[in-house]
Amino acid sequence: MRAANNPSLWWKLSWQLSLVIVAVVAVVIVGLCVWATTIMSPNIFVEDKIGAVVAKAVERNSQGKLQLRDTPELRSLKIQNKGLWYVVAMTDGASVSYGTIPAPYGAIAPVAHLFQDADIRGSAGTDEIASIEHVETAIGEVRILSGGFADKGWPILTLLGGTYPIYISLLVVALPAIFLTVPRIVRHALARVSEVAREASEIEPRHHEARLPVDGIPKEVAPLVIAFNGALERLENDFKKRQRFLIDAAHELRTPIAIMQTRIDGMPEGQERRRLLDDVARLAEAAEQLLDFERNDQATDLHETVDLVEIARTVVANLAPLAIAAGYQISFQSEVESLERKGSPSALPRAIGNLVRNAIDHGDNTGMITVSVSADGRIDVADEGPGIPAEHQELVFEPFYRVTPKSQGAGLGLSLVKQVISSHGGQLSMQSDSTGTKVAIQL
Repeated sequence: MRAANNPSLWWKLSWQLSLVIVAVVAVVIVGLCVWATTIMSPNIFVEDKIGAVVAKAVERNSQGKLQLRDTPELRSLKIQNKGLWYVVAMTDGASVSYGTIPAPYGAIAPVAHLFQDADIRGSAGTDEIASIEHVETAIGEVRILSGGFADKGWPILTLLGGTYPIYISLLVVALPAIFLTVPRIVRHALARVSEVAREASEIEPRHHEARLPVDGIPKEVAPLVIAFNGALERLENDFKKRQRFLIDAAHELRTPIAIMQTRIDGMPEGQERRRLLDDVARLAEAAEQLLDFERNDQATDLHETVDLVEIARTVVANLAPLAIAAGYQISFQSEVESLERKGSPSALPRAIGNLVRNAIDHGDNTGMITVSVSADGRIDVADEGPGIPAEHQELVFEPFYRVTPKSQGAGLGLSLVKQVISSHGGQLSMQSDSTGTKVAIQL
């Protein structure tokens, strides 16, 4: 499954935590309003309603006395609340009343103008709850003592509606902070996990004993990292067993190969003897290539100072007799006298030597084999053979792959070259057509 289809832990935690925080803020706001209803007047829902109605109806008559006009709103309020009563008083003591005032509150009516706001309840003589509030009107401030409401509504909704400037301001400030801060906090918490994931992606098969760090990893993720390290260790142990087996097998093959070659040498000259000698030579070459392949996998001398010009010149000198005997001309060219690089003094000669042997093996026993070194660290090995078909060019660097059965090796030569150059951090490229093949190593 592609990683693009996997859910983002950062995104999931960010939006879920943000929603949880928003929900907590909302619950706190509602909870505070619920708590407020337990200590505030149960009449809070209708206080604003009666205050608005009285404010429109209150006036002074032609003699200057306080009175209430019989407005449609006031009539509707009286119809909806059959037990409604109220006392409307100016701050100077003038008042007007309506309905039957409960006896326990009768003494409060004459002094209602002295109270600005009040919640009156708890009398032993009545269960009625009364309220006093003040309202600004066209004729000045009035105080309203009221009670006897049939429908007191939902006080909590009234509180929410009345306090919205507070919690809306809170949410306006809190929400951006939550949705900006929480993702940053989550990203910071997962930063170490991202670093470890990057390190895991950079682990190379030949980097033995590579392990992922557990320090700084959240304890919920640490078991996954530990399990991954355990898998790496098991793979490494199996790889070392395979490597030891192949090296031991290649060493053990040398003795029977040498014995067979000695016995074949003692045979009478003839076509059968030559065929057997070719087969033994091919087997010996395969064993050596296998040894070289495994030795390079264990190479630890990759950071020594080497002279690429000297290495290439030596390889050409060593293999020149073999090339000439096979019918080739061979030449060495270099743009510089010396060219130092960091690399393996044992692996690089094997890699260049394998390229020259490959040219000898597949150059059709004619033409020139040229080994050249450029000033920018590129080594070219070119022949004038028939070339490699395009469909094979990507495959010739794979282990045990041979374009034709003619090669004496086991198909490990070019694979070894690729392995060596990869371990040096270099690049390997090939150009091949009917006029020849050129393989370039760039270090």
